Formats: sequence, C-alpha cells, structure tokens
Amino acid sequence: QVQLVESGGGLVQPGGSLRLSCAASGNIFSIYVMGWYRQAPGKQRELVAVIISDGSTNYVDSVKGRFTISRDNAKNTVYLQMNSLKLEDTGVYYCNARVGVVHYWGQGTQVTVYS
Repeated sequence: QVQLVESGGGLVQPGGSLRLSCAASGNIFSIYVMGWYRQAPGKQRELVAVIISDGSTNYVDSVKGRFTISRDNAKNTVYLQMNSLKLEDTGVYYCNARVGVVHYWGQGTQVTVYS
C-alpha cells in the first residue's frame, strides 16, 4: 500500500506560479513511476507529468516549458513547479504512484487560475 498526500494548490492569476507537493508513505520502495494528473470541470482526468524511478521525466505538450516535476528522495516527496499558469490549467490536481499495474491516488488539490 502507498499513501499520497498532496498540498500546495490555490488561487493564482494568469502568469503566476504554484508549487504542488506530494508526500508518499507506505511501500514507497516499490514505486516505479510517480506523476501528476489533473481534471478540469466537465473533462476527463489527464496526465500532466511523470517522473520515473531512473529520474527521467515526461510532460503533456500543453505544459512543456512551464511545469517541472521533481522529487526529493530523502523526503519521499514529489513536486510539480507550475510557472506561467494559464486559465486552462485550472482543475483538481492528483498525485499518482504506480506499483506494478496498481495505481494509487492522492485526494487531489484544487488549482484555480483566474483573471
């Protein structure tokens, strides 16, 4: 079992920045991939960024150059630094951890970009 707790969401104007955190606990040594997903109102949940156990990363095209996923192994925490935020980045952001074929999810944190 893996437990994930997100924090760091909030309200921000276009062009602003936020940093999301996801603290993992439990069977963390079995985690292969961690990532961030988001779900906008009325839309399906989509993958935003992932970081694999070897440190490699991948991003959805719409956030490339603006978002950065990173991790602090000592703190068992994954971060999502979000810069140059746009209205369309609004949504609930979920942390995800993959252990084999099993996905674990956090409770989600709201990010609202408003003008």
